[in-house]
Amino acid sequence: MRLAVLASGSGTILDAMARSGLPISLVLVDRPCGAEKVAPDHGLTCVMVERTSFGPDFDRVDYTGQVTERLVAEGIELVAMAGFGTVLDQPMQDAYGGRILNTHPSLLPAFPGWHAVQDALAYGVKVTGCTVHVATLEVDAGPILAQQAVAVAPDDTVDTLHERIKSLERDLYIRTIREIIDRGCVL
Repeated sequence: MRLAVLASGSGTILDAMARSGLPISLVLVDRPCGAEKVAPDHGLTCVMVERTSFGPDFDRVDYTGQVTERLVAEGIELVAMAGFGTVLDQPMQDAYGGRILNTHPSLLPAFPGWHAVQDALAYGVKVTGCTVHVATLEVDAGPILAQQAVAVAPDDTVDTLHERIKSLERDLYIRTIREIIDRGCVL
């Protein structure tokens, strides 16, 4: 199963995936980022489909079409988001619906969105965690594939809690992706 990893950030999830031996066929980034430097360290092909606008003129459907075309041209069968900062639109679902994976730092459906760890602390939860799910058009609302709980310590900050979540999240994501590849299908 040909796996593509979509990244926008420092590349820590990508690095963990590559170190684990996941068979990554392609890394795609939407902006200059640390993942561009991580990919060649593991002998991985990295391409950029650059997002040039972050304002109201951003054409999400057109951009999604460009990303999707590149993935299809590379024969990609499974897509794993790894800190990818652009929400993709319908063309991605048309081509890869049910085969786009994402990870999130909360026990979904609780605390969806960009500030999940901060929101969990503000709410006062005693337990939070991480979720691996199928990405759909609705952000952080797709079918849940795996979850792992993390206890919240009384002195936790957003940073300390997020670091504990991320260490478990990487392992859970890698295990889940490996199971999907071994089975040959997501669900």
